[in-house]
Amino acid sequence: MLQNVINTDLSGKVAVVTGAGGVLCSYFAKVLARAGAKVALLDLNEEAAKKYAAEIVEEGGIAKAYACNVLDKDICYQVADQVKADLGDCDILVNGAGGNNPKATTDKEYFELGDIDADTKSFFDLDVSGVGFVFNLNFLGTLIPTQAFTRQMLGREGCSILNISSMNAYTPLTKIPAYSGAKAAISNFTQWLAVHFSKVGIRVNAIAPGFFSTQQNAKLLWNDDGTPTARTGKILAATPMNRFGKTEELEGGLLFLLNNEAAGFITGVVLPIDGGFSAYSGV
Repeated sequence: MLQNVINTDLSGKVAVVTGAGGVLCSYFAKVLARAGAKVALLDLNEEAAKKYAAEIVEEGGIAKAYACNVLDKDICYQVADQVKADLGDCDILVNGAGGNNPKATTDKEYFELGDIDADTKSFFDLDVSGVGFVFNLNFLGTLIPTQAFTRQMLGREGCSILNISSMNAYTPLTKIPAYSGAKAAISNFTQWLAVHFSKVGIRVNAIAPGFFSTQQNAKLLWNDDGTPTARTGKILAATPMNRFGKTEELEGGLLFLLNNEAAGFITGVVLPIDGGFSAYSGV
């Protein structure tokens, strides 16, 4: 069985990855292509998606980029039809589009008396439109592409959806209430979808990455001189393995959950890939 996981063969399958212009999801797209899948890279930033699609093609894979707003149902349906015409029916959907917004983030971890009138963004200053944007991008940005692409999975064997949750879904992180809540919704939605599509053979799972140091969060984790920020100190202290994850360490969970031989009876699971963060109580 271990050999099946290591040698996950996706030859002949069509994989769709949303948010594929980003660091992690572009990596997922490359992993799927190396496993033999024909990959559709969807992103609002078409140029970024094209860049990564070109890299896959240079490696000998099959990939095509598509401009897609995951919050626009009409566009998602149009892109789904185009992917079908170009590559074939979707077998695998990785819902990677998501993110946070500064308008939905507090400046401080704890509210203190006086903050409400101070020159700091407190809970009371959270912008409703910013919070709404975060919820929409993460939740609706998963729901709408799922509506668009699962139509192509119905009545076909071996189809699978993989959502991207987060450690925030288990325990909310300070400062980012909207993002934490939105990722909790993704975990819940993963379970809902798994039950909903269980009679038509579509498996639905998710991975919940812990803390990975990428270009997107570098300023939160590292000072300009390269030393760790106070937040990095807290993260590592709460991670039993005492380090950040490496992007390639997401590959095993990704391929395992998409492997119909190894994980054919697994659906509705949210797999932590977090160095023990979700298991540690702090004492």
